[in-house]
Amino acid sequence: MAKSAKLTPLQESEARRIAQEKARSNKVARVFSDEEKALRKERVAKAKDAMSRSAGLKGAHVAPARTAIKRYLQQLNDPKQPDEARFELLIEAPFKAPPKKKTNDRRF
Repeated sequence: MAKSAKLTPLQESEARRIAQEKARSNKVARVFSDEEKALRKERVAKAKDAMSRSAGLKGAHVAPARTAIKRYLQQLNDPKQPDEARFELLIEAPFKAPPKKKTNDRRF
């Protein structure tokens, strides 16, 4: 078995920095059309509005819904974005209480 050469912390950080620079230089800049930019601005405005309006709401469904909106805003540059129907559900989620589960309990 061959022994692996141990790097000093300085060498490790330098190697990591060089690898990141190479990765950045290999990226192709994505160009957005005016239509895509307008849709994106509109969605960001709706998401921020939903975040501000849902700030005072309470309920078990509010926190996960707000987290989903925050994640959407953080991942705007990802190529895979939700379609219009799914986005509307995402925006409406903090304001709609989930339906109550039906039980078979016969309590009086």
